[in-house]
This record gives sequence, structure tokens and C-alpha cells, in this order.
Amino acid sequence: MTTTHTTAPEAPRANTTDQPYSLIGIPPHIGRALATAGGALAVVSTFLAWTWTAEFPGDLTVYGYPGGLQVLVLVGGALTTLFGLASYGVKGLRWLTPAGADSALKLAALGTFATAWYTIIAISVTLGGLVNLEPGGYVVAAAGLAAALGALSLPYQRPAPDPADPDDTGWEKFRHDTRTALGVFKAGFATGTPTPARKLPAYAEILVIVAALAIGLIVFTYGIGTEYDELFIGFLITTGFGFGALAKAGLVQRLTAITAEHRNVTLVGAFVAAAAFPFTQSDDQYASIGVYILIFATVALGLNIVVGLAGLLDLGYVAFLGVGAYAAAMVSGSPLSPFDIHLPFWASALVGAAVAMVFGVIIGAPTLRLRGDYLAIVTLGFGEIFRIAVLNMDGTSGPDLTNGSQGIPSIPNLSILGFDFGEEHSIAGFTIGRFANYFLLMLLITLVVVIVFRRSSDSRIGRAWIAIREDETAALAMGINGFRVKLIAFALGATLAGLAGTVQAHVTYTVTPEQYQFAHAVPPNSAFLLAAVVLGGMGTISGPLVGAALLYLIPEKLQFLGEFQLFAFGVALVLLMRFRPEGLIPNRRRQLEFHEEKAEAPTVLSKAGA
Repeated sequence: MTTTHTTAPEAPRANTTDQPYSLIGIPPHIGRALATAGGALAVVSTFLAWTWTAEFPGDLTVYGYPGGLQVLVLVGGALTTLFGLASYGVKGLRWLTPAGADSALKLAALGTFATAWYTIIAISVTLGGLVNLEPGGYVVAAAGLAAALGALSLPYQRPAPDPADPDDTGWEKFRHDTRTALGVFKAGFATGTPTPARKLPAYAEILVIVAALAIGLIVFTYGIGTEYDELFIGFLITTGFGFGALAKAGLVQRLTAITAEHRNVTLVGAFVAAAAFPFTQSDDQYASIGVYILIFATVALGLNIVVGLAGLLDLGYVAFLGVGAYAAAMVSGSPLSPFDIHLPFWASALVGAAVAMVFGVIIGAPTLRLRGDYLAIVTLGFGEIFRIAVLNMDGTSGPDLTNGSQGIPSIPNLSILGFDFGEEHSIAGFTIGRFANYFLLMLLITLVVVIVFRRSSDSRIGRAWIAIREDETAALAMGINGFRVKLIAFALGATLAGLAGTVQAHVTYTVTPEQYQFAHAVPPNSAFLLAAVVLGGMGTISGPLVGAALLYLIPEKLQFLGEFQLFAFGVALVLLMRFRPEGLIPNRRRQLEFHEEKAEAPTVLSKAGA
């Protein structure tokens, strides 16, 4: 008789790679409580005095009235508190975290800690030690530390290793189950699980868009109007972590979906919000920064057609801006212009745009048969050839057209239908100065460029550009005339840059060759333009606009760093490209290309929220 021995099946071992873990060993539920309490305590601390003397900028000596950097800590603490309460499922706050609360709470708490401790360190360094702190300073330091400890204790999710055979049906089932689990509502908000998105009525979605645009206007106005260096650095810290927290919570993704359904409303609302900016300023100081940002952003959007849609790497694009500026300067009545012509603005704008388009065709026709790095080298050479050519057209080395290094100065202010852009005007009880006038004019031109970009990208030629960008060989095999399509992109991008150049010539009064180098200390230049497109998000409308605004505003505000300005700026760009290579406002296709190895898109669902 044979005895058969049976053994109990081995209990399955836990897959440790799928288990959440904490960096510092504190249980997650305690971490959430610490982060939430730290955020709330930070809010309370802003109503206390942080130092005894008003020598530190912002006057942090007042009880009951936050000022300066206290306002930023107040915003960060409030955001941390709201995300913390949402993680506990507080009724009415669940909509804040459609993609999970843990990662959003983590970033908000770390942002509060960074802003609070930066302020404490700045006070100590400026005034000479911690002895200059009042009780509110110690309270905010403790609150920031508690928030940071709570953030570091929130669970992380280790990514599972790739199986040996990724085509195995079991692996496919695992991916499907994971995606389903991440997207479905689960009970227990304390674990930071995502919530399902509910369809809002149309009027409610429009109100959401209006609120988002109003918040954007407030943030931009506050950032551009920061009065001292410490406040601007704190603003960068708070907005950076705050935007990251909103993205991790899924609010940015949800807002993107809403604006996609109401594109016309979003476009009109953004235009109205931007037009309201000059009326929020008491003088013309920051309106000048605004008009230069719009010029920079408009040119970046034109470059986005060439780089973002058609995939053509153009390193000499700023030359087209210079072509438009020089052409407009020559026909706008400057006393040093070689032509005794004074055309109205609409005519000079058409001349600048047309000449830039002609140059785009002339340069593109023989070079667009090249690809990749070869095309980039040729366009870089064109940019330098333009600068050297206008530098030598001084009547000595060449024909007398551009006055050489002196450029064309004394360009008169614009006058349209009797409205002189160089004088102050009173509109609805508000007095707007010269730069505010040009800001509104440049805003109209930006609107035209946005409409052209949008219509072009949605058209048949736009789809051909995208096909060329994705795979030129396959596009040619499908019957697309690659050379003609790329030449149209090149010419259209040059036209838009030339149009912006016509306004730049009148705003700056003078056009000189040094303004149009590949790399220059002050944007716009080809390097900054390309960085704005990549930083903001290639192939999108809002991406280059946001990227250009940041790339102009940050160097403008970091001048106190002196020779270390470009170093700090470069470090910031490296960090951004490391953690968000697809850009701040990415195209959906590019976002998936950069994160195709993950089961979920990074802006929708986060690992910590899993």
C-alpha cells in the first residue's frame, strides 16, 4: 500500500515591490495628520509677528495682518490643510483630489516647509541671527518641520520590475487590473485613493474656467509685482510646489479637459484676463515687462509651428524677428532710415511680416531638404549671417541701409486712428501709460497668432506637419509632399516672427544687431526662444506662452544674483527637464512618449496616490 503524502500549498509571498513604503518609517496615517496639522499651524503663524524689526523687507512685525513672505506661507499652509482634509474624506473637499490625495499633500507640505524655512533663514542672515525672531517665527519653523515630516512619511509605491516576457497575457491582465483599480472609486479616502470625475453642467464648467483664469491673473500680477528679491524667490518656491501639488491631485488634468470642451470660451476669457492686467497696475513699470513678455511669447508661438508641429529644429529663428523689426523701422519715419517713408502701422506691419516671409522662403527653399542636426546647423548659420550682414551695412563695409552697429534709432511712436501709443490715456477712469498701450496692441497681435496657430494645427496642413514630425519617411510614403509642407511651416513661422518684430521696433525705439544674437543676456534670442517652446510644451498653444513668460520674468527678477544669474537659471532648467521633460503644459502625445513605461500618465494618477 502506497501512502500519498500531501502538503499544504505554500502561502503566496507578498510582492514587496508593490507595497507602499515610507522614507522615515512613520505610519502613513500619522504622517497625514502631521502634514495637515503643520499646514494649519503655518496658517495660524502668519497672523503672528515673525521678527521685531521692520528692517527685513515686507514688515513681518504686525500681528493679525500677514504681509510679504507671510502671505506665501499662508497660501502654502492653506493648500496643505485642504489636501490633508480631503485625504480624510471631508465632505465637500473630495473634488480637490480626483487623482488621489497623498502625492498632492506631499508636495504642498514640502512647499510650505521650503517657503517657511527659507524665510527664517533669510531673516537670520539679513538681521544677524535667530535672536531676531519673534514667537511667530519659531511657530512657523515648527509648523514647516511638522509638515515636512508628515510629507516624508506618506507612502511611496515602488514600481514593479518588468517581467521576462512583457507580451504574456498575465502581464497584460496585470496592467489592465492596475489601470482599472487606479481609476475606480474606492472607499476609504484616508488612503489617498482617486475619486471618479463627475460631469458638470456647461455653465458650471464655464465658471470653473473663469475662476481659473482669474486665479492665473492674480498669480501673474503678484509675481510680476514682487518688490524685493526675497519675495520673488519665495514666490517661485510656492508656485512651483503649488502647481506640482495641483497637477498630482489631478486638478490640472481635469481643468485641461474642461477647457478642451470650451475652447472658444477659454480663448476669449484668457484674452479678457490678459487685457485686464494693465488696469491692475498703478504705474507703467511692470506693464513694460508685460509687453516684452508678449513679444517674446508671440515669437515663441511662431517657433512652435516650426519646432513643435513640423519638428524642424531652427536655431536661427530670432533672425526673422530682426527682419521684421528692421523692415518696419525703415518705413516708419525714422530720421536715420535710408528711405524717406512714413507708413501707417498697418502698412509697416504688413511690410515687416511680408519681408520676413520672403526671407523664410529664401532660406528654407535650399535648406529644408536637410534633416535633424544638419538643418539646425544651417539655421544657426543663417541667424549669424543676418546679424553680421546688418552690422556691416553701414556704408563702409557694405551698402548704407542699417547704420551698422548704431542701428536705426528714433523710431516714432505708433499712432492708429489718432490714438498715440506714446502718450498716457484715461480709459474707464484708469490711466494707462505708453507701455500699457503697447501691451494692449501686442495682446491683439498675440490673439491673431494664437488663432493662426490653432487653425493651422487643426487643418489638413497641420496634420501633415505632425505626420512629418513623427516619421518623415512614413509621411512621404503616404503621399505627403514633405518639402512643400515644411516650407509652408517655415514661411508661416517667419511671418509671425516678423509681425511681432514690427511692434518691438516701436516699443524699443531702436533696432540694433546685438538684439538678435543666438545667445544674448536679454531675451528674446534663439536659445531662449527654443527653451521657451521646450519648457512650456511643444505642440501646444498655452505651453510656449507660459514658457516664454517664465523665461523672461525669472531672469528679469534674478538680476540681484549678478554673475551667478545664468548659473541659477540653468540649474532650474536642468531640474525642470529632469522631473518634467515633456514641459509644463505638455501635448498629450508627447506626455505619453516620455512616460510610456508607466501604467498611468503622471499628471493624472501618481504613484503615491496608488
